[in-house]
Amino acid sequence: MTERDRHERVVVVGGGISGLASAYSLARARRAGAPIEESLIEAKERLGGVIRTERVEGFVIEAGPDSFLAEKPEAAALARELGLGDSLLGSNDSERRTYILHHGRLVPLPDGLMLLVPTRLWPMVTTPLLPLGSKLAMAAEWFTSPPGERQPADESVASFVTRHFGAAMLENIADPLLAGVYGGDSGSLSVRSVLPRFWEMERKHGSLTRATLQAMRHRREALGNGSEVGTGLGSTMKSSLPLFMTLKEGLEQLTNQLIRRLDPARVSLGRRVVSVEPAAGGGRGFVIRREGGVTHDAGAVVLAMPTHEARRLLSPLNPALGTLLGEIPYSSSMTVSLGYDAGAVAQLPAGFGFLVPRKEKRRMLACTFVHGKFKHRAPEGKALLRCFLGGSRDPEVLGLSDDEAVARVRQEIHEILSFSAEPLFYRVHRWPSSMAQYVVGHAERVKAIQAEVAKLPGLFLAGNAFSGIGISDCIRTGRTAAEGAIAHLMN
Repeated sequence: MTERDRHERVVVVGGGISGLASAYSLARARRAGAPIEESLIEAKERLGGVIRTERVEGFVIEAGPDSFLAEKPEAAALARELGLGDSLLGSNDSERRTYILHHGRLVPLPDGLMLLVPTRLWPMVTTPLLPLGSKLAMAAEWFTSPPGERQPADESVASFVTRHFGAAMLENIADPLLAGVYGGDSGSLSVRSVLPRFWEMERKHGSLTRATLQAMRHRREALGNGSEVGTGLGSTMKSSLPLFMTLKEGLEQLTNQLIRRLDPARVSLGRRVVSVEPAAGGGRGFVIRREGGVTHDAGAVVLAMPTHEARRLLSPLNPALGTLLGEIPYSSSMTVSLGYDAGAVAQLPAGFGFLVPRKEKRRMLACTFVHGKFKHRAPEGKALLRCFLGGSRDPEVLGLSDDEAVARVRQEIHEILSFSAEPLFYRVHRWPSSMAQYVVGHAERVKAIQAEVAKLPGLFLAGNAFSGIGISDCIRTGRTAAEGAIAHLMN
C-alpha cells in the first residue's frame, strides 16, 4: 500500500447506528467518485448495536429503542433515502395517553403538558399529581423575569425544575419522564444539555410558560399561512407530524438496509481494536491494531463507540482527551417484553403506558403498551408490554436471571394494573453501559473534548455521548464525522 492509499482510507470503528451511518456516507461518497476507501470494524459478530428487532408469533419486538422523535428529521430522511419511506409508521397519537404511578394508582399526565411546562390551565388545576402549593407555584411562574447575569452556566435538571415549578413537579412528573428516556437521575443531569430549549427560554424570557405559549401561538399563525415553523420545543414541524416514528417491520429494517449498502469485503467483525497509533515515521494518519495482530492503515479514523471504549484507545495518544472522555458516565438498562393472547387489550388501560416515580419504590422505570403506541406491533386483540428496568438508580437489576426479571415485572404489573394474564412468551434484553449521561457541565466538557480532538488531525468521534441520545442524533453525528473525514483527506 502506498502512502497516498493510506491517506485516502477512512476506518470506522463501531458498527452501531452511528458507525453504520458513517460508513454508508463514506461508501456513497466513494461511489460518487471521491478518491477514498472506507473500512468498518466491529468487535462483535453482529452489526446494528442496540437496534435489534425480533418477530415472535406475529409480534414485533424491539430489543433496544422502539422509535425516534418525528421532529428530528435525520432518521426519517435516511429511511426514505434507503427506500423505506413506505415503511415509516407514526405513533397512534389520537390514542396517546401516558400515566404516572401516584400513590399506587395510575393518574394521567395532564393534557397540554409540554414535557414539564403547562399550556392549559384546567388540567393542571384538577390533576391529583400536584398539591395546591405546586399549583400556586406554577401560576407564579408566569411572572418570572429573565435571569440576566444571574443565570448559571449550567445546573441540574432537578434544580431547574424545582426553581420554576416546585418539588412536586420534579418528583411526580419531570423525574420519571427523564428516567424513562435517559435512565438517569435528574439531580445530576444537565439542564443545558438535556433540556437545552428550556434553558434558552429561561435566558430570553424568564418564564417557561410564557415562552412556550408564545412559541405555540407563532406556530399556529405560521401554519395558518401554510408554512412550517419551529415550536421552540423541537425542530421544524408540520401539524400532521406524529410524536414518534418507527418502521413497520421494526427498526432493524433501517440497520439492515445500511448494511446492504456496504461492501462486505470492507467490513470486519469479531475482533476488537486494541490500539490506535500514529502512522509510522511521523507520517499523517494512523495505524489501527486489532486482536489477532491484524492492522489497518488509515488517513482518518471515525470512532463511533461509547466514550469508555474510545478512552481506552485514545488515552495513549492524548491523556487529556482520555480523561475527558472518561468523565462521561453511562447507565445500563434492561427491557422485558411480554406478549399476551386475544382479549388482553380489553383488560388494560388505553394509551401508551405508564411511568414510575422513584418514590413508588418499584424496580420498573416504565411500561409501554406497545400495541397502543404503534400499529402492526401485535396481532389484532393481543397485547405487547415492554417494561424498562435499570438506569442509574438500579444498575444491579441486570444481575437478575431472565426468570427472576420476568417474575419481578409480572408481580409489579399485577399490583399496578390488576392484570395477571399468563404471557404467551417473554423476551429479556440487557444493555450494560449503553446510555450516555449528560451530567452537569456536559456542554463545556464536550467543548473541551472537541478542542483535544482537534490536536489529532484525522480523528473524528460519533455516537450518543455528545449532542443527543436519539437515533436521529446518532445518524447526524455519524454522517458529520464521515463528512469531516472526507474533507480532511481532500486537503
